[in-house]
Amino acid sequence: MFGRAKKKDAAAKKDPASRTVTLIGKPGCHLCDDARAVIEAVCAETGASWEEKDITRDEELHRAYWEQIPVVLVDGEQHTFWRVDAGRLRRELGA
Repeated sequence: MFGRAKKKDAAAKKDPASRTVTLIGKPGCHLCDDARAVIEAVCAETGASWEEKDITRDEELHRAYWEQIPVVLVDGEQHTFWRVDAGRLRRELGA
């Protein structure tokens, strides 16, 4: 528990432009489309980069996240799933 708090504190001090947001989803997923719109907007505001990964093309991602898509990672750690809250993502990015 204490180690996690320190990790979050360190992440909050990073420049948002050095952060990477990853959207894990699949084609034809309306929740993924909604998540993509929020991520694009927040990353444009903060300068963070973002990428998208398709679980239909990656067996490991499929096994790990199939029931949670869309899943959002920040710097490789799970941030949220299903719905993306723009304010929460901004805070996570340190903006």
